Amino acid sequence: MMTALAKAMSRATGANVEVETLKVLVTFSGAGLLLCLVAAMIYATYLGVALD
Repeated sequence: MMTALAKAMSRATGANVEVETLKVLVTFSGAGLLLCLVAAMIYATYLGVALD
């Protein structure tokens, strides 16, 4: 699946996209998304307390 995604990105952008580069990008994007979701859950908890 990663190879197919890399090939599709290479065709769409015209740049040579390697699978390893794509794996690193997906890993950091996933970590950033997880961090944002955790921060949103913590903020929502404090917001709910402040509104009471």
